[in-house]
Amino acid sequence: MNHDIHDFIRRSQRELQEEYVRIQKRASEDPGTAGDQGEENWATLFREWLPHYFHVITKGRILTDTGYASPQMDVLVLYPSYPRILLDKKLYLSGGVAAAFECKTTLTTRHVVEAVETSAALKDALPKREGSPYKELNAGLIYGLLSHSHSWQAPSSTPVDNIEKTLWEADLRTVKHPRECIDFVTVSDLASWKVAKMTYLSPRLDFYNDDMKRIYGPEGSATTAYVCHAIGGDRQKDYFSPIGVLLGGLFSGLSWTFADMQPLEEYFRKVDLLGSGQGQMRLWDINIYSEGIRDRVYRGQLTNGIPYDEWAVAF
Repeated sequence: MNHDIHDFIRRSQRELQEEYVRIQKRASEDPGTAGDQGEENWATLFREWLPHYFHVITKGRILTDTGYASPQMDVLVLYPSYPRILLDKKLYLSGGVAAAFECKTTLTTRHVVEAVETSAALKDALPKREGSPYKELNAGLIYGLLSHSHSWQAPSSTPVDNIEKTLWEADLRTVKHPRECIDFVTVSDLASWKVAKMTYLSPRLDFYNDDMKRIYGPEGSATTAYVCHAIGGDRQKDYFSPIGVLLGGLFSGLSWTFADMQPLEEYFRKVDLLGSGQGQMRLWDINIYSEGIRDRVYRGQLTNGIPYDEWAVAF
């Protein structure tokens, strides 16, 4: 059903689109300023929708404990505990970064490829977490690519297909472990892609039949997928907005650390903020997991339907 929250989300989307039109009028005169204005649009969105205790800042690199420094990020969401004395240093300690985003006004193929490469390099440089499927499948820092619009505007163009193909090929070429996947690709006037991860479907499970063996292999598989939630897609409601996918997904990711966000995250799910979506699966073998949890995962000792359980069947 159409809920008031959908109206608020669509208003935020309209404001982004109005800003895009305004920015584009003078983008050719000063591309740098146009880019800065676009980044500030997204920063404003997060300041308005995320809990007030986060620090939302623009422009900065992420520094890991190994000394790796990321390319410049356009918008960063910092933990409330981040030292105030360091907020303007523009080299942000990875342990205090909750989420980071690249922002583009008009998305191109190259932007998608570079964002996937950045995600893989950054998350590979973060400390490897062990002890549960949730920890080992997720890097602990959310990273995404945001854009007001896209470059495929001709009547015969297929922007959703173009982005999906580029995202899939870049993932296969660059991502070496599920924790390295980019978390979001959001194009405000088109669609949002949100990563989904399934812990493992094991041949030890009672329901693992021949059909599943053909899909997941004789030894089973974990899976990742970039689920596309597109405007006008199959079964999509008129009130759907890609911004809802971004915000609902961001609340979901942050709620693992910030428990006070969990009731709203549940609310967003109940009112169908993410809409419907679909995506192609990539299969991973059991060796993506550490020896400490591999046997339990392979035996299928996972939970289903328990919120924020680190041993869940899917994330």
